[in-house]
Amino acid sequence: MAKIFVEAYGCSASFADSEMISGLILNGGHTLADNATDSDLNIVVTCSVKDSTANKMMYKINSLKSKPLIVAGCLPKAEKETVEKFSKNASLLGPNSLGKTLQVINSTLKGIKQIALEDSDISKVGLPKVRLNPAVGIVEIANGCMSECTFCQTKISKGDLNSYRLGDIVRQVQTEIKEGCKEVWLTSTDNGCYGFDIGTDLPSLVNAVVEIPNEFMIRVGMMNPMYMPRIKEKLIESFDNDKVFKFLHIPVQSGSDRVLHDMKRGHTAGTFREIVSKVKERFSDFTISTDVIVGFPTETEEDFQKTIALLDETKPDVVNLSKYSARPGTDAAELKQIDAAEVKRRSKIIFEQISKLSMKSNQKWIGWKGKVLFDETTDEGIKGRNFAYKPVFVDGHIEIGQSYTVEIIDATVKRLVGKIAS
Repeated sequence: MAKIFVEAYGCSASFADSEMISGLILNGGHTLADNATDSDLNIVVTCSVKDSTANKMMYKINSLKSKPLIVAGCLPKAEKETVEKFSKNASLLGPNSLGKTLQVINSTLKGIKQIALEDSDISKVGLPKVRLNPAVGIVEIANGCMSECTFCQTKISKGDLNSYRLGDIVRQVQTEIKEGCKEVWLTSTDNGCYGFDIGTDLPSLVNAVVEIPNEFMIRVGMMNPMYMPRIKEKLIESFDNDKVFKFLHIPVQSGSDRVLHDMKRGHTAGTFREIVSKVKERFSDFTISTDVIVGFPTETEEDFQKTIALLDETKPDVVNLSKYSARPGTDAAELKQIDAAEVKRRSKIIFEQISKLSMKSNQKWIGWKGKVLFDETTDEGIKGRNFAYKPVFVDGHIEIGQSYTVEIIDATVKRLVGKIAS
């Protein structure tokens, strides 16, 4: 029996993987360590979506290599040689290889390096897990995607779309709720194409999950705009239920159709524009989150201005900004790159723009009073979410997983500040 420390980075799917790895560790007769110092073996579940993230991963791998180490997740699948350069003795576990977790652990504990990067036939629905947050159940609904984006390593790491069966997902959500979760995240590489490979779709899944009779909230995770025209009417209908957070994460990436074509995004700026319009037409208060990449190799000043114009027009509530970074193995990495100083200049301009947009969006909530579900402990206190998934902070003793009536009294760029009203 060994003490094993598991640490995760990246997206919600990566954290879900780490919860399942921890569950498999306990099922295999081992125990979980609270930190890397007290462990016999360390596992780091990695992300490789950006240069800055990958660099952080390499630093972490380097710092843990004095003990038996398993590097899991996207990075070893996408950049095996890079990982081995930093830790030649680390075992490698791919994002679709969780069925081999115990085999890799037992081998590594004996000092034998094992590489398990091939996909295993095990479904991620129904695996044992140890939750990072007792109030939140992260449920993976699919693995892989249907896209071929020229800037992204995800396809290299996770492969083609593999949707899990709707009934299995519903049963997993029921388990999460039975075990005390008040919030369920439906997550995958791209929720927008869920079910296309098995004859169903995301709206059908949301409609099935809301039928579960208990009191809980659902957060529907990221979906790319390219698949929205096929499901948008049904999806908007499925959101018209009190159990579904009024929140959509739809990454547009650029306001220029030419750049979107070069990115192989499969959608236009108009696709994004129409989705935002339809949602705001149906719901008076709804949070739109999007992602923007500045400095893609073929982005001109004119293209950049189109992104600024699209954000000004659609006014998303949250914009996740990234400076383009060339990821090994992707098509865009082969293109001539834009000067780093120019990318930094564009990034600064957009950052200032989105700060103003977010501030205006949050200030509209001052004076609102309603139910907030407190779902997370942070360094800054207990964070809750209202029906539109807006982050709310209050002073006082708050219990995780409980809902309180809160009045919003102030707002910043990133949050709402409230006081308990009852």
